[in-house]
Amino acid sequence: MPSLKIISLGCSKNTVDSEVIAGNVKAAGWTILREESPRAADVTLINTCGFILDAKQESIDTVLAEVARKNRRKRGKVYVMGCLVQRYGKELEKEIPGVDVWRGVNDLNAVVDAILQAPVEADATIRKLSTPRHYAYLKVSEGCNRQCAFCAIPLIRGKQKSRPKEEILKEARKLAAQGVREVILVAQDLCNYGTDLYGRKDIAALVKELCRIEEFHWVRLQYLYPHAFPSDLLQVMATEPKVCKYVDIPLQHIDTAVLQSMLRSTTREQTESLLAEFRRLLPGAAFRTTLITGFPTEGEAEFEELKRFVRDFRFDRLGVFPYSLEEGTPAYGLGDPVPAEIKESRAQEIMDLQEDISFQLNQEKVGKVYEVLIDREEGEFYVGRTEYDSPEVDNEVLVRVDSADLQPGGFYRVKITEAEAFDLYGDVL
Repeated sequence: MPSLKIISLGCSKNTVDSEVIAGNVKAAGWTILREESPRAADVTLINTCGFILDAKQESIDTVLAEVARKNRRKRGKVYVMGCLVQRYGKELEKEIPGVDVWRGVNDLNAVVDAILQAPVEADATIRKLSTPRHYAYLKVSEGCNRQCAFCAIPLIRGKQKSRPKEEILKEARKLAAQGVREVILVAQDLCNYGTDLYGRKDIAALVKELCRIEEFHWVRLQYLYPHAFPSDLLQVMATEPKVCKYVDIPLQHIDTAVLQSMLRSTTREQTESLLAEFRRLLPGAAFRTTLITGFPTEGEAEFEELKRFVRDFRFDRLGVFPYSLEEGTPAYGLGDPVPAEIKESRAQEIMDLQEDISFQLNQEKVGKVYEVLIDREEGEFYVGRTEYDSPEVDNEVLVRVDSADLQPGGFYRVKITEAEAFDLYGDVL
């Protein structure tokens, strides 16, 4: 049988696209090779990211490496798709002639057709999971209607296009039947789901429906945009026991003037009021955010305000990106006045501060008992997560292999015995 290998870069939304392609190609009789497989595939598909400079460079390096590998082996084809192609397709075709097929985003049919060399109507609910079989990402919409000054996603992915609720639920039931126990909802703007289809934010109703699927034990929400947060969703998060008490809310900054120049449609006061409401209705919830350092209007005073905010709020999880100037975005006209070394040093200051906060918060967990989902066995440890941690980006709980007989995909009560800044150690009860 012909074989396909997919190298998926970037975000979890790209992961879903790659899994849909793999599922439909597999249904047509092809063999799907794992990314780490040493076998040469008939087609190697690279799903690129074009979000910020580092991601773009990783995508280009990966394409060049696969073209060189194809030339050495003198067999197979290299196809490239995704955000980088959508933004720079013509330039890439000129610079990298060894790629056999280029495709952008938002048309998985065209990618599947190119692989199979036949017209096929790709089914978005058919997927071959690349994650462990007990958790999966579920994309509810594509694109974004926001115009954040630093973000190129609307240029690449276009306006928001919500998937019909019936299609999402059909896919969710298929995932449940395959053994998925944790479903992770993703979108560029999860809170805005449904406005283009139903004329209203319908995310709360969708989450309720997903919680009714018996096999799901955890329903996790990612990418909660802070402006005009739907109050009915907050109530669902507070009352539905399956919804993880996990608030993933990318704030980007806290200084009001910087937020306004970022076109974030909010102020420091509004942000703090929303966070206080979350903490009132979701006591004990974990908060995750992302921040940007070195935005063109961020001076030393604004950066110091951001540091004080991080120190005072004490986020459970936090990531920082040095600002990346992206052509075509609303902020492009502001230039790039903050030197790269200053952006990097500010980002490192925030992360050093966060490491101390994370260590202190984790020390408070020692002696407490948590429900832990085991993801894998790795060396001397089983590696798992609590409901307060999303895969790949958050804390992990490690249990010694020689202390218990655990199964990936199983939920266990674990007493925390030791804590580091980003890892917890525990014993199964």
